[in-house]
Amino acid sequence: MQFAKKPFTFHKADLPFYLIAIVCFFPIVSSPIALILGFTLASLGLIPAKLNLAGFTKKLLAYSIIGLGFGINLNEAIAASKQGLGIIVSSIFFTLILGTILTRLFKLDVKTGHLIASGTAICGGSAIAAVAPAINARDDQTSLALATVFVLNSIALFIFPALGHLFEMSQHAFGTWAAIAIHDTSSVVGAAGAYGDEALKTATTLKLARALWIIPIAFLSALMFKGDSKKIAVPYFIVFYCLAIAIAHYLPQFGDLYHLVFSASKRLLVVCLFLIGSGITVQKLRASGAKPLVLGVLLWVAIGGSSLTYILMG
Repeated sequence: MQFAKKPFTFHKADLPFYLIAIVCFFPIVSSPIALILGFTLASLGLIPAKLNLAGFTKKLLAYSIIGLGFGINLNEAIAASKQGLGIIVSSIFFTLILGTILTRLFKLDVKTGHLIASGTAICGGSAIAAVAPAINARDDQTSLALATVFVLNSIALFIFPALGHLFEMSQHAFGTWAAIAIHDTSSVVGAAGAYGDEALKTATTLKLARALWIIPIAFLSALMFKGDSKKIAVPYFIVFYCLAIAIAHYLPQFGDLYHLVFSASKRLLVVCLFLIGSGITVQKLRASGAKPLVLGVLLWVAIGGSSLTYILMG
């Protein structure tokens, strides 16, 4: 027996949400502003109740990142990945080890602490979403980790470009730093895009190379916590991102089309940040509590400060 799908119903109260989402497609709205607009609407209760915000944002972000692949030069991507491999690997394990130590020191819930450390070490919410089922984390543990990462991601969008200009960092240097020190891929590309196109390309390439570590870290986490390695979520969008880079490299005659897709994807990422902001509420921020937030901040400062020092001295 088949059931008819419920038709989409539009309510006048939802109009501000959809109008602002459309406006975010245009250059007049920057990444940080988009995040603030989303948070403001969420605080005012103007988010469509029946919209699966988290699921929609996740898919839209994946499509955006794949689109960015058409603007990445293959040879430059390989060179950047090789050059950044050392700092990627060392920063991941440094963050995880420090997170374990601080979790025990603060007497924080072990799984919550590990999720926060994993999100800081690799790629924020995506890493948490992959590791959580592997270690059989409860919903409240996962939510605390996600809330902590969301708060720090929001701050990163504002302070990283400002610090980059303060230290007079080059486009390449800032892109590398953003890829290492900012949690979620969405915030990485948001901050790097605000700094410049070269920074965006460097940051996206290195961040996705970093995101590949989700799989081994999730397996390792499953072994540590005696969880279920079969529940690990594989980020397939990374494969399609690499495929997009390959297509642009081997079929250069469609360069104008690739540029159009790349430009559209950058604007789509701003819309994603608006949607991410729409999912952040005061209640979620309060739910994160003091200890998880302190852990997240200390890990963030440690990885951000050490990677910045390494890059400036390199």
